[in-house]
Amino acid sequence: MKGAFRGFGLSLLTLTILGGCAATPQDESSQAINSVPVSLVTPPTVEQQLTLNQIMANPDWMGVFAKGEYWSDDSQSVYFARQPHSSAILDYYQQSIDAKNATQLTIEQLHLADQQRGVYDTSRSQKAYIYQGNLFVKDLVTGGVRQLTRQNTNVDGVRFLKNGDIAYWQGEQVFRIHQDTGLYEQIANIKMAKAPQGVQEPDSYIAKQQHRLIDYVALQQSKAKQKEQYQAELTKLDPTVAAKTWYLGDAEVVSEMSLSPDGRYLLLSLVDKSYSWRSEHDIMPNYLGSKGYVDSVPARARVAEDNPPGERLVLLDLELHKKRDITIEGLKGFDADVLGAVKAENAKAKGESYKSEKAPRKIQLMQDWGWSQSAIQWQSDTSQVAIMLEAVDNKDRWLARVDLNAGKLITEHRLHDDAWVNYNFNQFGWLPNSDTLYYLSEETGYSHLYLKAKDSKAKALTQGKYVVSDITLGPKAKFIYYKANKDHPGIDNVYRVEITSGQSEQLTKWDGQLDYSLSPDGAKLLLSASRRTQPNELFVQSIGGELKQLTHYTSDAFKQYPWQAPEVVKVPSTHGADDIYARVYLPQGYNKANIDKYPAVIFNHGAGYLQNAHYGFSGYFREFMFHNLLTQKGYVVMDMDYRGSKGYGRDWRTAVYRNMGHPEVEDLKDGVSWMGSNANVDVNRVGTYGGSYGGFLTFMALFTEPDLFQAGAALRPVTDWAHYNAPYTSNILNTPDIDAIAYERSSPIEHAEGLQKPLLIMSGVLDDNVFFQDSVRLVQRLIELEKPMFETAIYPVEPHGFRQPSSWLDEYRRIFKLFEQELK
Repeated sequence: MKGAFRGFGLSLLTLTILGGCAATPQDESSQAINSVPVSLVTPPTVEQQLTLNQIMANPDWMGVFAKGEYWSDDSQSVYFARQPHSSAILDYYQQSIDAKNATQLTIEQLHLADQQRGVYDTSRSQKAYIYQGNLFVKDLVTGGVRQLTRQNTNVDGVRFLKNGDIAYWQGEQVFRIHQDTGLYEQIANIKMAKAPQGVQEPDSYIAKQQHRLIDYVALQQSKAKQKEQYQAELTKLDPTVAAKTWYLGDAEVVSEMSLSPDGRYLLLSLVDKSYSWRSEHDIMPNYLGSKGYVDSVPARARVAEDNPPGERLVLLDLELHKKRDITIEGLKGFDADVLGAVKAENAKAKGESYKSEKAPRKIQLMQDWGWSQSAIQWQSDTSQVAIMLEAVDNKDRWLARVDLNAGKLITEHRLHDDAWVNYNFNQFGWLPNSDTLYYLSEETGYSHLYLKAKDSKAKALTQGKYVVSDITLGPKAKFIYYKANKDHPGIDNVYRVEITSGQSEQLTKWDGQLDYSLSPDGAKLLLSASRRTQPNELFVQSIGGELKQLTHYTSDAFKQYPWQAPEVVKVPSTHGADDIYARVYLPQGYNKANIDKYPAVIFNHGAGYLQNAHYGFSGYFREFMFHNLLTQKGYVVMDMDYRGSKGYGRDWRTAVYRNMGHPEVEDLKDGVSWMGSNANVDVNRVGTYGGSYGGFLTFMALFTEPDLFQAGAALRPVTDWAHYNAPYTSNILNTPDIDAIAYERSSPIEHAEGLQKPLLIMSGVLDDNVFFQDSVRLVQRLIELEKPMFETAIYPVEPHGFRQPSSWLDEYRRIFKLFEQELK
């Protein structure tokens, strides 16, 4: 039967094909997006047959690619880094947009290189930035660079003030450099400590008696009071004396600070200093410590123990030396019992009752997982400030203005989600010379761009069933640029919308995935773009011009191999969901009319909220190559964007709320059925595998639907969500003390008795993301359940993302062996 899979020929999927032909990288195209293509799988020669040793080798053989790319200040060149897999050091390069090759920067050139991040003065003629912890200023007209600090204490932030002065901060100290005199002034000195008590009047009988009877003691007391009063007057009236110290108590620490453009106000976010990212019980043993002993490595807290305290906002008026605590009552729904129904359900399950009551919720600065901006944004022309906050319970996000005089928040926009507010798509800012905010919101079900003027209704600048992200305000504030997947959920392009008219125009015509950066002059785009069989390279395109490839770092060895580009298909849902997008790889010599049906493998991507069934090069590049190898061995391979995946809007994302592992398994069932009907697959010979969330999903499939797959491999897998981290898990399942039902429903260890088919469990001992203990606990559970059909493999030096080629090779040898034994 094995020999029947090894011919060469045409590959034709007859139903629900959305686009693309499987070909070599040179002629890959996705132009026929809505047609049914005929896919020619170019056969490899005998010498080109893939091996696991090659796939899992040091990935530098594929090419050492550019990353961290950004524009030069004059928009005429780009900077980027490259890092060989075995190197601990980044190499930095500069390449003119007209040059064929890049120039590597020497160490002594790095401080003079244009920096990716910086702040500009109002005329945009100067740029201030931090390099290696020190402060620099570049004259954008002459190109001259001045170093302003040379210290071992890092500068944490910098901004230009409205009059051209530069302000910067180090820890809790804020300084101002006066451009006219060169004076360095400390404008704020914050101490997280109790204020000194100063000279105290005697308060006990003995003390009062001492002062009354002993003249010397009374005299010393009088002198101390005189000195204290003099120092207070000196600080108040003498312009040469630094500003008074702010004592904000010893119970909190500064989480973030932001200075107003006029230098008058300092907005602080404070957090309880006793809060830690780990708890006392959380350690991770390193059995291969450098000294030969077991090292105890600190590790994160588990969601079952983590208890974020929220943050408190404080406004300091540096001019009047007044402190205002910012109250949260101005946030709409700040005291709503958003978890009332969940608490009632859990109480009922325990035979108890729950009475809903309003109470202030814990609030913190918005913690978007992808942005580089601050959650505090000042209007550059006035002292207006907007702040984005979220509830610690993950149900609300607020965009609010701060009333600087009253110390209150004024809600401009509230985004509520009964499931959880997304940790992406939260960019916002001010239109210059106005009181109008722009921001992203998922309120319609998809991330879109909005404008909101003060005391006015919000205006949508984009709308439709597609996702808007990565917004950039153009240098003249005429356009807002954005990325969107308008044509297909798996295809990205860059657009811009004219702010006044609301008209959008498409700027790129790419047929894969991309990220973009707008040049400082607003005339060009820098793209990092890929296709299904083409890794990311850098491209430059003038607005309205032709696309030009800038880098060519993909190796000849990789380009010359006839990789199969997976077909992107729509799998109809039989469980009430929308169509499920998936990648499908077909066996070489695929023939739908073949009497012998094919075995198949479904790969489950990690992260849960991640998109992999797209037209770009997969971040799972080893798996992409492994899937090509499996097609050589006669397998059909499917990679599904099951419910919960990114790229398909809010409802697809939140379909797993309080129910992880169940909607996704329903989608996998539809995937197996689709392959049986459309790809000549024997549905009784299908296996599955995946890592991290994909490992979790492998468990849930084998435990809850034991007849669906004949074997499964779970890599670095989550087995019990109560042991995972709070920022991720509490979004989807709330917290174990509030919603035990969701955790018991969603954790594989609670369903382990359902295992009936062979299972391979593989974990890194040094995994500080999904702890090795996760696998240990499940293994013991399976032992106690007397399940004989599982095996384990451990990797003593590996973290969550494996690093050693030998570990990758061992891991995938075992996965391949499992499938060959159980599916052939």
